[in-house]
Amino acid sequence: MPYYRSVGEVPRKRHTQFRQPDGSLYAEELMGQEGFSSDSSLLYHRHAPTAILAADEFTPPAFTRAPNLPLKPRHLRTHKLDTGGSDPILGRQYLLANDDVRIGYVLADRPSPLFRDATGDHCLYVESGTLRVESPFGVLDAVAGDYVVIPTSTIHRLVPTGDQPVRLLAVEASGHIGPPKRYLSVRGQFLEHSPYCERDVRGPDAPLLVDGEEVEVLVRHRRGWTRYVYANHPFDVVGWDGHLYPWAFSIHDFEPITGRIHQPPPVHQTFQGPNFVICSFVPRKVDYHPQSIPVPYNHHNVDSDEMLFYTGGNYEARRGSGIEQGSISLHPSGFTHGPQPGAAERSIGADYFDELAVMVDTFRPLDLCDAASSCEDEGYAWTWARSV
Repeated sequence: MPYYRSVGEVPRKRHTQFRQPDGSLYAEELMGQEGFSSDSSLLYHRHAPTAILAADEFTPPAFTRAPNLPLKPRHLRTHKLDTGGSDPILGRQYLLANDDVRIGYVLADRPSPLFRDATGDHCLYVESGTLRVESPFGVLDAVAGDYVVIPTSTIHRLVPTGDQPVRLLAVEASGHIGPPKRYLSVRGQFLEHSPYCERDVRGPDAPLLVDGEEVEVLVRHRRGWTRYVYANHPFDVVGWDGHLYPWAFSIHDFEPITGRIHQPPPVHQTFQGPNFVICSFVPRKVDYHPQSIPVPYNHHNVDSDEMLFYTGGNYEARRGSGIEQGSISLHPSGFTHGPQPGAAERSIGADYFDELAVMVDTFRPLDLCDAASSCEDEGYAWTWARSV
C-alpha cells in the first residue's frame, strides 16, 4: 500500500533492542516483497513466529479448468451456487481461472481456518453481508461494497459477522495487487487525478494480541498446500509499522471520471495485478455531448478477456439479456462484444447511469471451472441475435 502506518508499540529505531515486560526481546518479523527491494512492514511478536511443531500435506477442495470451447460469451448466475454451510476460504467455488488469477465466489456463514496464501495477493469484494478480517496486523471490518486487499503470505482468518451470510467475490492473484501506477507519484502518493486517495483507504488500527498454543495454519504455496501447527498463535503482535498490510476501500468512494462522449474502461480502473486489472463501474453522470451515445460501442479487445460482476443498479448495456444481481458475464478475446440490441438507441438522452459492477480484464484467456458450468445461462450467447 502506498503510505506508511504505525500501529501499536514499536521502538524508535528499527532492528534495535525492544524488550517485553519480563525483560526478554520481542521477536521481529520483517514481511517484505521482492527480496528486501519493495514494500515491507516490521512486526513485533511476543513469541517466535518461526516456531512450528508439525507440518503435514493438506488436500484442499478440488476444482478443474477447461478452455472456453467453443469460444463464446458466457453468463454465470452466481446465486445459483448457494449451498450454505461454507467458510469464506475453503468454501470458495472457482468460476474462472488462468495462470495469473483465480476468480471464485462464496456464500459463507462460518469463520474460515487460519490461512496463508504464499502464491499471491487476494482482492475480496463484499457483495452483501459483513466480514471481519483478522491478521497479525489487527482487525479490518468490511461491509457491502468494500474491496479488501490481503497481501501475499499474510496469515488471516475471515469471519462473517451479522445475522446474514456474507457473499464474496474473490480475485486471487499469482503476484501483487495494488493501485494503478499512473495514479501514484514516484514516492507512492495518490495524485490529484486519481479517482480515490489515502483518505478513502482503511487499514487495521490496533493489534489483536491473541494468545494460544498449538495453532493450525493452512498454507497454499507454489508446490501445493501444507497444514502447519504453530507453537503459538501468530496474532501475538504488539505493534508494527510499514507500507505492507491488509487494507480496504469502498467502491462507493470511487469517484467516476466522465466526459462529453463515452469513456473507455481504463477510466474505471481501480487496481492492477499481474496480467490483469480490476475496474469499478459506479453510479455516475454520463456523456453530455448533445449527440452522445452513453452506452459502450461494440468493441473487440484483441488482447484481453473481460469479466463483469453485476452487484447493483441497472446495467443499461445488458438490458434484456437476463443479467441480474450477482451475474457474471464473460466476453472473451476473439469475439466482438457490445450492448444488447436496442440498448444504444434507448440510452440516447440519458444523463445518469445507476449501475454497480466489478470488472476483471485479463491478458491471458480465462478457463472455465467446474462451478461455472453448474450456474451458466446457456442462452446468453444468442441474445445479440434477437430484438429485446
